[in-house]
Amino acid sequence: MSTKDWILHLDLDQFIAAVELLRHPELRGKPVVVGGTGDPTKPRTVAATATYEAREYGIHSGTPLRTALKRCPDAVFLPSDPPAYEAASRHVMAVLRDFPVRVEIWGWDEAFLGATTDDPETLATALQHAVHQRTGLTCSIGIGDNKHQAKLASGHAKPAGIRRLTSDNWAETMNNRPTDALWGIGPKTARKLAQLGLHTVAQLAAADPADLARHLGPTNGPWYRYLALGKGETTITTTPWIARGHSRETTFPHDLTNKDDIIHHIATLATQVAHDAATENRQITRVSLKIRYTPFLTRTRQTTLPTPTTDAQTIKNTATTLLNRFDLNRPIRLLGVAVEYTKPPT
Repeated sequence: MSTKDWILHLDLDQFIAAVELLRHPELRGKPVVVGGTGDPTKPRTVAATATYEAREYGIHSGTPLRTALKRCPDAVFLPSDPPAYEAASRHVMAVLRDFPVRVEIWGWDEAFLGATTDDPETLATALQHAVHQRTGLTCSIGIGDNKHQAKLASGHAKPAGIRRLTSDNWAETMNNRPTDALWGIGPKTARKLAQLGLHTVAQLAAADPADLARHLGPTNGPWYRYLALGKGETTITTTPWIARGHSRETTFPHDLTNKDDIIHHIATLATQVAHDAATENRQITRVSLKIRYTPFLTRTRQTTLPTPTTDAQTIKNTATTLLNRFDLNRPIRLLGVAVEYTKPPT
């Protein structure tokens, strides 16, 4: 009888690019970049993803398309198609739910799975086979005692592999790695740790929690050591995720300087988010306006509505009124309107 509980992390390989390759099989083996309208000559558009062949040229998610074109003139550029990726993701998650696992979705391309089995590798292999057979997509699966270990293990397994990282092999696998190899520690935090003489996972694991709390905060400091020890959350939450809000934003190919143009674009974005809320049968309680000036200074202002609503005119009026709280003496490269929803009924 199976008595051992495991956490698996399933990560779809180059997901967005893989979905596009299913639709364009003639592009397999070629450097493909997906993003924006697919036009790499348009300014201020970035890559949503790139195939492994394109990544060899230093093209990754977030790379400006113009930069990608310079690095790889022979790359194929495709427009982003979120509805197609959403549909593909739902298909994969439906496959996972056919197995004796608990599924916690973390995005289009990843999920944590809770399983009770004495052979997690066999389960992982079966999951990979089913996903590929029924969707055409490949995935990497990490196996761990907790989410942190499983997440790191799936990264080590890429592409299309299976890797186990548990408390048994944590030290030999992770101790000599830099601190930003841990899930939850980025370059900025790693630099702070380095200033304390903590360069590796082993050094961080051996650090004094009180010293970490003094330098990095009472919550974050000890938490970083907790990660270095290979600890992590073990609870799988299967409750469907419900959005707390929604936003729309536009990056303009040319800077905006005319106030009437700015108001027009804000009104358009506000109408869109109001329509989105009405479509989802959600009531709006708060409206935020985001402005990004040239070259990259971002400011946000927000206000709470007197009563929840989905009325487009109310959202437009509120968003445009928020514009009065901004300085308009600099060119604008991006506008965004965001809203928060009331909590949905149980």
